[in-house]
Amino acid sequence: MQNLRGKKVLVMGLGRFGGGVGVTRFCAGQGAQVLVTDQLTQEQLSDSLESIKTLPIEYRLGEHDPEDFRQADIVVVNPAVDPHQNELLKIAQDAGAMLTSEIRLLTQYLPNRQRVIGITGTAGKSTTTAMVGHALSQIGQVWVGGNLGGSLLEHLEEIQPEDWVVLELSSFMLEGLHEDHWSPHIAAATNLSPNHLDRHHDLAQYIQAKQVIFDHQTTADWAVLPSSLLLTFNVHSQCLYPVTTESIALLLPGEHNQINAQMALTICQCAGMTLAEVGHALKTFVGLDHRLQFVCEQGGVRCFNDSKSTTPASAILAIKSFEPGTVHLILGGYDKKSDLTELAQQASKHCMAVYTIGETGGQIADCCMGLDEVYRCETLANALLKIRQQARSGEVVLLSPGCASWDQFDHFEQRGNAFVQAVRQWEQSSVDEGFL
Repeated sequence: MQNLRGKKVLVMGLGRFGGGVGVTRFCAGQGAQVLVTDQLTQEQLSDSLESIKTLPIEYRLGEHDPEDFRQADIVVVNPAVDPHQNELLKIAQDAGAMLTSEIRLLTQYLPNRQRVIGITGTAGKSTTTAMVGHALSQIGQVWVGGNLGGSLLEHLEEIQPEDWVVLELSSFMLEGLHEDHWSPHIAAATNLSPNHLDRHHDLAQYIQAKQVIFDHQTTADWAVLPSSLLLTFNVHSQCLYPVTTESIALLLPGEHNQINAQMALTICQCAGMTLAEVGHALKTFVGLDHRLQFVCEQGGVRCFNDSKSTTPASAILAIKSFEPGTVHLILGGYDKKSDLTELAQQASKHCMAVYTIGETGGQIADCCMGLDEVYRCETLANALLKIRQQARSGEVVLLSPGCASWDQFDHFEQRGNAFVQAVRQWEQSSVDEGFL
């Protein structure tokens, strides 16, 4: 366990959305001399800075100064920074500093590794992590963190040895944990396909990073992974393989969520839950915010927020999660110059109606062939007004834009929140106002 008292700790990257706030608070609370350095300005970081303004820390904003890295004892590195390629981190290491990360500090301070679950994978790991956390919360105290959610470092004093801790672990996080010879008691890999090759250079390095989740397990630990990955990873703990032959009752649509649920079910078995207990718990899982999230149902019309769908491929996956001819789909947003032709074609083939918004709305509408109900709405508010007049019992309202949000919103969360707020107001208002 790293003793931080009196050490010069440099936190590299506070982040506009507070990604470094938790570890900054933790290090200051441990008695470290904390310096936060970020290339963003004070104005850009105003929300994050407000949340730590009472802490006895120093700042270097709008730039990084090599001398700060040369003077540091410990540098807390953001997972998005490649420690092997960053010149500032090389300066720090050459001067004798130790590199660490928020997740490395957390795993060192957690009270009981035997109650830690780690989940990785190329896709589905966030939803699977959330499913596991939701299920385990039915039988006891559970803490969900890592790549998903806020910092658990701020809750260390509350986490008890008997509590479960569920961590989503990215390949970037796992790389650092290899140096600590740490793997969770229950480790899971959802799937594997080439990703982040700009950082890992090739598939072999990417697999090597993911392998860390199993590397330091013993025969007393558990590994959960699809049988298709058995030859990909070197596993020497007890293995379980999810079985996807039987469907699980879920609020979330789509075959991919059935796969996620089977993975979650198997993980929870390792944690001591029965199949019946997990199945019952997953019936009430509404999904992660903005990721095919079930929002509400009124008069038989179900509403789903998939605002995180910022690519055509993700929107197509969402569309195909529902019965053909039932979906009122909102498409469009910021123009990233993606080819939207296939998205428009799939929407025309599968949906009841399409409502286009944003910069790409006109382009998408032009490409929707063979579908009579295509509405050029320009804004999300206009689309929702039109949908309310059109939707009927048994149908679905889906925000899955397939485009970024930056033309009309600051980020996809803001877009999703606007959708959620609007459709929940439908629940509270009179049927006479429309929608049925």
